[in-house]
Amino acid sequence: MGKIIAIANQKGGVGKTTTAINLASSLAVLEYKTLVIDGDPQANTTSGLGFEQSKVQVGLYECLVQGLDPKDVCIATDYNNLDILPSSIDLVGAEIEMIDLPNREKMLGAALESIKGEYDFIIIDCSPSLGLITTNALVAADSVLIPVQCEYFALEGLGKLLNTIKIVQRNLNNNLEIEGILLTMYDMRLRLSNQVVEDVKIHFQDIVFDTIIQRNTRLGEAPSFGAPVLHHDATSKGAINYLNLAREILQRNGLTDIPTEDEAKLAISK
Repeated sequence: MGKIIAIANQKGGVGKTTTAINLASSLAVLEYKTLVIDGDPQANTTSGLGFEQSKVQVGLYECLVQGLDPKDVCIATDYNNLDILPSSIDLVGAEIEMIDLPNREKMLGAALESIKGEYDFIIIDCSPSLGLITTNALVAADSVLIPVQCEYFALEGLGKLLNTIKIVQRNLNNNLEIEGILLTMYDMRLRLSNQVVEDVKIHFQDIVFDTIIQRNTRLGEAPSFGAPVLHHDATSKGAINYLNLAREILQRNGLTDIPTEDEAKLAISK
C-alpha cells in the first residue's frame, strides 16, 4: 500500500507528535508495517519512541541535505512492525541549506521513493510551522491529517493551513487529500470542549474523524517512558482512542480485514 500521511498544523501543542507516535504504533499493532518520520527539529517523536536525541548519528537531515538513502537511516523500534526515521537538532539547518536547491519542495518525496513500497503506512510528524520541511512533507504525502485541540483557539490558523494545503494541491501535489481533522485534548466535562467539537463538525462535516482523542494522564506520561501509550497502558482511554483512530483510517481507506479492539489488545501482549 505504502500510503504516506503527514500530520500537520502550524499551531504548537495540538497533539501532532502524540498522534504521530500513537497512530503509527496502533497501525503497527494492527499488523500493518509502519514507518514514522520525525520531521521536527525538536525530535520529540524520536525521544518518544525511546531513542536519545544525542545518540542519533544520522537522520532526516542527512537524507535531505546529504542524500543518504533512507534505507540506511531508518531504525527498527522495540515494537513489532514499527520503524522510525529519526531526527535531531541538525534539522534546523536543513531549510537554509535547501533554499537554493532545485526542486527543494520535492526532496523528501524523492528520498522516500526507495522505501515507500516496503511499508503499508508512512506517518510524518511535521514541525509547528509552514516552512520548507512541512511543505516537503505535504508534497511527499498522499494525505494530511490535521489535529485540532478542543480549546478556545481551535479554529485559529486552521484556515491558513487549509489555504496552504490548497496551494500545495494546486502547484506541487495534485493528489494530496485531507485524511481528516482529528479533535484532540477533549474533556467531556467542559462546555468549551463540547462547543468546539460541535463547531468543528458544523464547519467541516465529513472530513472530521468520528474518533476523538480525550485528555488522558497515561497518554501524557507515556513519552517520558519512551513508549507509545498502547505499550505503556493498553487499557487507558488514550490507547483505546488511538486504536479506534487507526481502525477508522483503515476503514476510510477501504480495508476490510480490520481487527477488533480486543484482537488488537491481544496482539500487544504477544
